[in-house]
Amino acid sequence: MSAPSGQPVVRPATPADDAFVEDLQAIAFGPGRFARTAFRVRERFPIDPTLSLISEVDGTPSGSVWMTPISVGGMKGYLLGPLATHPNFRKRGAGKLLAREVSKRALARGEGHFVLLVGDQDYYCPLGWVPTTPGNIQFPGPVDTSRVLLLADDPDLAKTLTGSIAAFDAGK
Repeated sequence: MSAPSGQPVVRPATPADDAFVEDLQAIAFGPGRFARTAFRVRERFPIDPTLSLISEVDGTPSGSVWMTPISVGGMKGYLLGPLATHPNFRKRGAGKLLAREVSKRALARGEGHFVLLVGDQDYYCPLGWVPTTPGNIQFPGPVDTSRVLLLADDPDLAKTLTGSIAAFDAGK
Protein backbone atom coordinates (compact mmCIF):
# COMPACT_ATOMS: atom_id res chain seq x y z
CA MET A 1 0.00 0.00 0.00
CA SER A 2 1.53 3.30 -0.98
CA ALA A 3 0.66 6.78 0.14
CA PRO A 4 1.64 10.23 -0.99
CA SER A 5 5.09 11.27 0.20
CA GLY A 6 5.11 12.20 3.88
CA GLN A 7 1.86 10.34 4.64
CA PRO A 8 1.77 7.31 6.97
CA VAL A 9 0.96 3.78 5.85
CA VAL A 10 0.42 0.71 8.02
CA ARG A 11 1.96 -2.74 7.81
CA PRO A 12 2.21 -5.76 10.11
CA ALA A 13 5.06 -5.70 12.61
CA THR A 14 7.88 -8.19 12.19
CA PRO A 15 10.60 -9.36 14.61
CA ALA A 16 12.91 -6.87 12.86
CA ASP A 17 10.74 -4.09 14.38
CA ASP A 18 11.28 -5.18 17.99
CA ALA A 19 14.14 -2.76 18.71
CA PHE A 20 12.25 0.15 17.12
CA VAL A 21 9.13 -0.62 19.20
CA GLU A 22 11.14 -0.95 22.43
CA ASP A 23 12.92 2.37 21.80
CA LEU A 24 9.68 4.08 20.77
CA GLN A 25 7.85 2.97 23.92
CA ALA A 26 10.76 4.18 26.06
CA ILE A 27 10.62 7.58 24.34
CA ALA A 28 6.82 7.85 24.50
CA PHE A 29 6.15 6.50 27.99
CA GLY A 30 9.45 6.63 29.88
CA PRO A 31 10.62 4.29 32.61
CA GLY A 32 7.27 4.55 34.41
CA ARG A 33 5.57 2.56 31.64
CA PHE A 34 6.22 -0.71 33.48
CA ALA A 35 4.17 0.45 36.47
CA ARG A 36 1.12 1.40 34.41
CA THR A 37 -2.00 -0.69 34.86
CA ALA A 38 -2.24 -1.47 31.12
CA PHE A 39 1.28 -2.91 31.29
CA ARG A 40 0.07 -5.21 34.09
CA VAL A 41 -2.69 -6.48 31.79
CA ARG A 42 -0.14 -7.23 29.05
CA GLU A 43 2.04 -9.04 31.61
CA ARG A 44 -0.86 -11.38 32.42
CA PHE A 45 -2.22 -11.81 28.91
CA PRO A 46 0.13 -11.75 25.93
CA ILE A 47 -0.30 -9.42 23.00
CA ASP A 48 -1.45 -10.92 19.71
CA PRO A 49 1.57 -10.52 17.41
CA THR A 50 -0.71 -10.77 14.36
CA LEU A 51 -2.37 -7.57 15.60
CA SER A 52 0.89 -5.67 16.07
CA LEU A 53 1.18 -2.94 13.48
CA ILE A 54 3.84 -0.45 12.42
CA SER A 55 3.25 2.84 10.66
CA GLU A 56 5.83 4.10 8.19
CA VAL A 57 6.39 7.42 6.50
CA ASP A 58 8.35 7.11 3.27
CA GLY A 59 9.69 3.72 4.41
CA THR A 60 10.81 4.88 7.87
CA PRO A 61 9.04 3.37 10.91
CA SER A 62 7.04 6.12 12.62
CA GLY A 63 4.70 4.44 15.08
CA SER A 64 3.45 1.20 16.57
CA VAL A 65 0.42 -0.33 18.21
CA TRP A 66 -0.24 -3.61 20.01
CA MET A 67 -3.47 -5.42 20.77
CA THR A 68 -4.03 -7.77 23.71
CA PRO A 69 -6.89 -10.28 23.58
CA ILE A 70 -8.88 -10.07 26.84
CA SER A 71 -12.36 -10.65 28.17
CA VAL A 72 -14.58 -8.61 30.45
CA GLY A 73 -17.46 -10.32 32.21
CA GLY A 74 -16.99 -13.34 29.94
CA MET A 75 -17.24 -11.29 26.73
CA LYS A 76 -14.23 -11.47 24.44
CA GLY A 77 -12.54 -8.29 23.24
CA TYR A 78 -9.21 -6.55 22.93
CA LEU A 79 -7.16 -4.02 24.86
CA LEU A 80 -5.50 -1.53 22.51
CA GLY A 81 -2.09 -0.26 23.41
CA PRO A 82 0.43 0.88 23.75
CA LEU A 83 -0.03 3.18 20.79
CA ALA A 84 2.89 5.48 20.14
CA THR A 85 4.16 7.74 17.38
CA HIS A 86 7.79 8.83 17.20
CA PRO A 87 8.14 12.57 18.01
CA ASN A 88 9.64 13.19 14.54
CA PHE A 89 6.40 12.01 12.92
CA ARG A 90 3.65 13.38 15.17
CA LYS A 91 0.69 15.35 13.79
CA ARG A 92 0.64 13.38 10.52
CA GLY A 93 -2.19 11.02 11.48
CA ALA A 94 -0.10 7.89 12.08
CA GLY A 95 -1.51 7.25 15.56
CA LYS A 96 -5.12 7.59 14.46
CA LEU A 97 -4.44 5.44 11.41
CA LEU A 98 -2.90 2.73 13.62
CA ALA A 99 -5.80 2.85 16.12
CA ARG A 100 -8.43 2.58 13.38
CA GLU A 101 -6.63 -0.13 11.41
CA VAL A 102 -5.74 -2.43 14.32
CA SER A 103 -9.30 -2.15 15.68
CA LYS A 104 -10.82 -2.88 12.28
CA ARG A 105 -8.59 -5.94 11.85
CA ALA A 106 -9.31 -7.26 15.36
CA LEU A 107 -13.09 -6.87 15.16
CA ALA A 108 -13.22 -8.25 11.59
CA ARG A 109 -12.07 -11.61 12.97
CA GLY A 110 -15.49 -12.01 14.58
CA GLU A 111 -14.05 -13.41 17.80
CA GLY A 112 -14.02 -10.27 19.96
CA HIS A 113 -16.87 -7.82 20.41
CA PHE A 114 -15.07 -4.67 21.53
CA VAL A 115 -11.80 -2.75 21.70
CA LEU A 116 -11.06 -1.26 25.09
CA LEU A 117 -8.40 1.32 25.89
CA VAL A 118 -7.31 3.81 28.50
CA GLY A 119 -6.78 7.14 26.77
CA ASP A 120 -7.78 10.71 26.11
CA GLN A 121 -11.41 11.24 25.16
CA ASP A 122 -10.48 14.20 22.95
CA TYR A 123 -8.23 11.94 20.86
CA TYR A 124 -10.21 8.68 20.71
CA CYS A 125 -13.89 9.67 20.86
CA PRO A 126 -13.81 11.32 17.38
CA LEU A 127 -12.53 7.93 16.13
CA GLY A 128 -15.59 6.10 17.51
CA TRP A 129 -14.65 5.21 21.08
CA VAL A 130 -17.11 6.11 23.85
CA PRO A 131 -16.68 6.36 27.62
CA THR A 132 -17.60 3.30 29.66
CA THR A 133 -19.68 3.40 32.83
CA PRO A 134 -17.15 4.45 35.50
CA GLY A 135 -16.14 1.56 37.72
CA ASN A 136 -17.87 -1.17 35.68
CA ILE A 137 -14.62 -2.58 34.28
CA GLN A 138 -12.06 -3.66 36.85
CA PHE A 139 -8.38 -3.39 35.92
CA PRO A 140 -5.51 -5.08 37.83
CA GLY A 141 -4.48 -1.73 39.28
CA PRO A 142 -5.52 1.90 39.46
CA VAL A 143 -6.95 3.58 36.39
CA ASP A 144 -8.68 6.91 35.75
CA THR A 145 -12.20 5.66 35.00
CA SER A 146 -12.95 8.71 32.84
CA ARG A 147 -10.24 7.48 30.44
CA VAL A 148 -11.65 3.95 29.99
CA LEU A 149 -13.08 3.98 26.46
CA LEU A 150 -14.73 1.33 24.31
CA LEU A 151 -15.30 0.79 20.59
CA ALA A 152 -17.96 -1.75 19.54
CA ASP A 153 -20.62 -2.33 16.93
CA ASP A 154 -23.19 -2.32 19.77
CA PRO A 155 -23.49 1.33 20.87
CA ASP A 156 -24.88 0.34 24.30
CA LEU A 157 -22.04 -2.01 25.21
CA ALA A 158 -19.94 0.80 26.71
CA LYS A 159 -22.72 1.43 29.24
CA THR A 160 -23.43 -2.20 30.09
CA LEU A 161 -20.10 -4.06 29.93
CA THR A 162 -19.07 -4.99 33.44
CA GLY A 163 -16.52 -7.22 35.12
CA SER A 164 -12.84 -7.80 35.63
CA ILE A 165 -10.34 -8.02 32.82
CA ALA A 166 -9.54 -11.69 32.31
CA ALA A 167 -8.10 -14.03 29.69
CA PHE A 168 -9.62 -14.00 26.20
CA ASP A 169 -11.00 -17.51 26.63
CA ALA A 170 -12.26 -17.00 30.21
CA GLY A 171 -15.88 -17.12 29.03
CA LYS A 172 -15.55 -20.65 27.59
